Amino acid sequence: MGTLIDMLESGDRGEGVPRTLGRLVAASATAGGLVALLLAPVAGAAGLGARKAADDFRNMNVERITRYPSEKSVVYASDGRPIATFFDEFRDPVRLDQVSPVMRQAIIAIEDSRFYEHGALDAKAVLRAFTRNAEAGRTREGGSTLTQQYAKNLLLANARTQKERQQVTAPTFMRKLRELRHALQLEKTMSKDAILEGYLNIAYFGAGAYGVQAAAQRYFSKQASALTLPEAALLAGLTKNPFAYDPLLHPKAARERRDVVLARMAELGVITRQEEKRQVAQGIRLHPTKPRGGCATSDVPFYCLYVRAEMVRVLAQGKPELFKEAEEKLQRGGYTIRTSFDPHAQHAVQEAVDARSSASSAKVAAQAVVEVGTGRLKSLVTSKRFGTGEGRTTLSLAADAAHGGGVGVSAGSTFKIFTLLAALDAGMPVRTAFPSPGSMTLRGFKTCKGRELPAWTVRNSHESQSGRFTMRTGTWGSVNTYFAQLQRAVGLCKSVKMAQRFGITRGDGTPLQEVPPQVLGSNEIDMVHLSAAYAGIANHGVYCPPVSVLEATGPNGRPVRLDLPERRCRKVVSPWVADTTHHIMRGVLGPRGTANGIEKPSKDAAGKTGTCENFSCAVFAGTSGNLSSAVAYWDYRGGFRYPVTGVYGAGIPAEIWSASLKAAHRAHRPLVTLPDTRGMALGAAVSTLDRAGFKTAVSRGPVRSHLPKGTVVYTSPSSQIARGGTVTLFLSNGGAR
Repeated sequence: MGTLIDMLESGDRGEGVPRTLGRLVAASATAGGLVALLLAPVAGAAGLGARKAADDFRNMNVERITRYPSEKSVVYASDGRPIATFFDEFRDPVRLDQVSPVMRQAIIAIEDSRFYEHGALDAKAVLRAFTRNAEAGRTREGGSTLTQQYAKNLLLANARTQKERQQVTAPTFMRKLRELRHALQLEKTMSKDAILEGYLNIAYFGAGAYGVQAAAQRYFSKQASALTLPEAALLAGLTKNPFAYDPLLHPKAARERRDVVLARMAELGVITRQEEKRQVAQGIRLHPTKPRGGCATSDVPFYCLYVRAEMVRVLAQGKPELFKEAEEKLQRGGYTIRTSFDPHAQHAVQEAVDARSSASSAKVAAQAVVEVGTGRLKSLVTSKRFGTGEGRTTLSLAADAAHGGGVGVSAGSTFKIFTLLAALDAGMPVRTAFPSPGSMTLRGFKTCKGRELPAWTVRNSHESQSGRFTMRTGTWGSVNTYFAQLQRAVGLCKSVKMAQRFGITRGDGTPLQEVPPQVLGSNEIDMVHLSAAYAGIANHGVYCPPVSVLEATGPNGRPVRLDLPERRCRKVVSPWVADTTHHIMRGVLGPRGTANGIEKPSKDAAGKTGTCENFSCAVFAGTSGNLSSAVAYWDYRGGFRYPVTGVYGAGIPAEIWSASLKAAHRAHRPLVTLPDTRGMALGAAVSTLDRAGFKTAVSRGPVRSHLPKGTVVYTSPSSQIARGGTVTLFLSNGGAR
């Protein structure tokens, strides 16, 4: 049995069946009898009774195999440009008509020249291979069909554990039967062209390239549709042994194998002998491109980390125990993910951050920008470069730990706004005033559970800052002793709960600490959620949780169900409370405010400075137009051990905030509604979108739909996009399974 199986394995080929299965697997009585004759001894040697073998073969589960191999997931910006990819296997599936004809001819010539003439099993090939190998006394030729190879690759692609992979590749008779049974199912349910397309998209071509499109990009930096004869022959030869014939590692062996393919094509009359000789005389010409995958290779790695974490949570339905499985889905699932990322806003923010901080310094600036009214995360920037080593970090420092960030940073006096909101929400008038000396000791603070806390001594940032302040003047001057008394008056619990109502938790995901200094920002938080909270104030008290993923579809074209923040936006406080707070915050940038020297990025700009205890950090948060942003500046080695002495919230953070939002407003490209192209033929849809000022791309494969084949089922994005952006068209398969 071993000798025959080895023969059938040659070149990743070969199948076997017991004698009684001939009529099930052969395309004719002749083929059935031939296969039975060849493999009867094998069935006996395997200890299988004919009836049991037939029953096992007939009853094999072939429905669960998926025809979608591992595919890369692609992340797109709001204007349709790709910003990141995730993959276990570098693969970029294409339709058969997107593969050059000569590539199709080359793979058929060397792998299965009678592909369009036989079914799942080629009896002539099996007999020929068996005869030649018997004469040679060793394995020289394989007898499997291209469909059988496709089935084997699909089974391997569906294996999730090491044990399953071993079962799929084990040199056993039953494994060969299983492959053949799947091949029969594929031939029954798919056209020959569909099988060829599937094989070209799943085969491994070495150097990390899975599928012909990835291989064309990996070795020649071109599309599969543009492959020339020598390039196609080189790739077709790789599938026999992708490592041994890898032209990047073994150029001599790769050239020899390419010439074998050219000779076979000439033998079959696909090319002339003169053309064969001319190409054989040429050396291998490569123009390789390394695969770019994961956040480390993204141009916006920190935003990429946020999207990746959000997609994992979506695919796991928010259940931590399913996160590992969801990560695998994302890496293998071929998802198309559209985000709220705004390249123009990102560029503006990055320039502002880089102009006022240094990647080589231990001090770091981190900023997030969120859209008011939607919670959409437009930009995420860290002054450090992504990676390991000096001046680099792998943490998205503007985000929380759940989205690839760290534990957060103290919010400083930007947190006073939540006590101001709580006081107004409790009905306290804006004129509420307290005598506020340079320092004072206060008692009477209780947690939400009623536990009384020790006395707290609080000081203003300047001892000379004292007097009688109201909500307006106390906010404009950021008077610590005023807000300590306001917090006691409204209640510590209400102050903390107001921040929570606006989506604030600690950066590590734990609840806010109920301690008196929380009004001064003692809790460490992230800039994304602080931006979203301030956006809720500008949105008249309606808070929308931050979001980066707007749309996602799987490889089968089915949309992934997303619980978008627009559907989760909630009224937190009354419009009067929010608008009054926002109006007071506008005064912070006025002549009597702590940020009076900062240029307003818009007329309605409002914000709050935050200088952390002992200069452990400096923060500024505020809104301008339809954007909300928070900026933190600190020493990431540890703010208390390495203070940023002399840096206030009205300094570097406010300057970055002002410059970035001013530039972002100039670069803002409003979203416009897409023309409805559903049901249109591809050409008509492309023309319609082109006239409307959009670029177009076609999805990697057809979508299951009962619409006419080749017509548009849906687009990504589905409704709105920035003018001039790229729209991906998903085409119908005409209802085929």
